[in-house]
Amino acid sequence: MSSRALKDWLEGYLKYTDNSEPPYTYRLWTGISVIAACMKRKCVLNWGTITLYPNMYIVLVGPSGKCRKGTAMNPGMKLLREMGIKIAAESITREALIRELKQSNDTQVDVTSGDMFLHASLTIFSQELTVFLGYNNQALMSDLTDWFDCRDSWTYRTKNMGTDEIIGVWVNLIGATTPELLQTTLPTDAIGGGLTSRMIFVFEQKKGKIVPNPFLTKEDLEVYQDLIRDLERICMMSGEFQVTEDFIERYIEWYIDYSTSDPPFEDYRFAGYLERRPTHLLKLCMIVSASHTSSRVINRVDFERALMILELTE
Repeated sequence: MSSRALKDWLEGYLKYTDNSEPPYTYRLWTGISVIAACMKRKCVLNWGTITLYPNMYIVLVGPSGKCRKGTAMNPGMKLLREMGIKIAAESITREALIRELKQSNDTQVDVTSGDMFLHASLTIFSQELTVFLGYNNQALMSDLTDWFDCRDSWTYRTKNMGTDEIIGVWVNLIGATTPELLQTTLPTDAIGGGLTSRMIFVFEQKKGKIVPNPFLTKEDLEVYQDLIRDLERICMMSGEFQVTEDFIERYIEWYIDYSTSDPPFEDYRFAGYLERRPTHLLKLCMIVSASHTSSRVINRVDFERALMILELTE
């Protein structure tokens, strides 16, 4: 197995973007989305009867012009383009998006079993998420809700009343918006359940720091090359993730406590998110593991780090 150039990809990405103004959490979640985009549907975690893939719906939220949301996302976009990751257009109709998803199909061999399978893996990378979603576009929001769970097949009806099928759906999303636009874009029935319960909202009120000279040093450029090399290795990952005994013990301990103690949010509109919180955490564990190793093994340290990131964001 090829060794990594960096001890941990996320840490390297945070170092590479350190001399910039976006808040830490914006840069962190952009890095998380980049790793997820490179893993695609090729990586899987079988958790009992539940099958999980490392796709996430991440939304950077903050006042317009104050938090550097676009600045946070730019390095991630550059890396994904270097990797040749299939990215959806920022302004697109529902029909065109479905077509892009279908055209992103690919064939992959499971290194664990040797079986060959099809998957349609697509990343949505939108610095103006409200432009992408449109106003009260319930059909598109319903599609995104369906796609989050990565169905083995998804059937839709075309304009000419025929049907088409997409095999191995996998959609990863990162977008940015303001609180005001978020309220006007999402219909009331999308809040609490549906689409928003599947999203991680990363909220900041101001930029992380003032950086009048956001120039890259020679060391930064060297880190960037290491990021590229390790992303190539992450793109090559394929197969089922395994969990260690200490991970299972810690997860059980956390899950019992989580299920019996007071929730982190009192607002009833977070009820749907709280139900899916373990799912978000397990997906994040896969990504955190892939950040430092291609072994496809998740241990207790990965769990603690993923939980820390989730709790920090909440």
